[in-house]
Amino acid sequence: MVGMKPSDTPPTLGVKLLSAGSAACIADLVTFPLDTAKVRLQIQGEKVASEATKGIRYRGVFGTISTMIRTEGPRSLYNGLVAGLQRQMCFASIRIGFYDNVKNFYAGGADTANIGIRILAGCTTGAMAVSFAQPTDVVKVRFQAQVNLIGVARRYTGTMQAYKHIFNHEGIRGLWKGCLPNITRNALVNCTELVTYDLIKEAILRHNLLSDNLPCHFASAFGAGFVTTCIASPVDVVKTRYMNSPPGQYKSAINCAWTMATKEGPTAFYKGFVPSFLRLGSWNVVMFVSFEQLKRIMMVGKQKMEDKS
Repeated sequence: MVGMKPSDTPPTLGVKLLSAGSAACIADLVTFPLDTAKVRLQIQGEKVASEATKGIRYRGVFGTISTMIRTEGPRSLYNGLVAGLQRQMCFASIRIGFYDNVKNFYAGGADTANIGIRILAGCTTGAMAVSFAQPTDVVKVRFQAQVNLIGVARRYTGTMQAYKHIFNHEGIRGLWKGCLPNITRNALVNCTELVTYDLIKEAILRHNLLSDNLPCHFASAFGAGFVTTCIASPVDVVKTRYMNSPPGQYKSAINCAWTMATKEGPTAFYKGFVPSFLRLGSWNVVMFVSFEQLKRIMMVGKQKMEDKS
């Protein structure tokens, strides 16, 4: 079980859902500039929206962050943060909070689950989360891609206005645009992230390399972040490009991937890899460490309340 010691009292589903959502929000607050830089690098190469942006080129994660601060101000690094936090409270609560329960369901209540069951559980909760939280991801990506410069028309002025604008101009399908590539991407991310974290942590504990504490959680989360970035990066780039595109630019997510491959070559699928890894690696570390600690704090608080009653 993710984050559990055999001697621990299993946390309730409510505790896992709340702690997963809260931990993901903490991780987003810390790593959001890296995520924004990743999005800008991933969409670079598409048609430029305005003459005012033609002289702007992003080079590397820190170069992108520096350019954004210089041309748009430091607040631009947190474009879409509100939608990002909304996404994490919906998305992470489901994909991480439900993981142990779904894994146990597939395992038929057995004490241990093989890797196939773990992968299936990760894919299931990842797909469930995207199906529910996709509109928040669409708005987040579009805000992060939005350039805040004089002479450049802003697509959206606020989070709620963005939801309304997308619905009015693109319909309900616009809010769920890119759902299929996002389900694919997040099924990959979720099962790789959670299964890798599970396996690395179990191996560390089994070989007595570390105890179930902060260094163990850090090492497991960092390893999970690297493996996940390698596997999910191509799908992530296609998802970002497709969700950010205006109506009619791409016929489908597959058409988007084909256009990228033919016009920009295979390396386009790994655009923004460094910020993706920096963001996903650091995000995993902050999220899993926060998740472990929040679960324990909530369980201690719950136990004290029960003892008093």
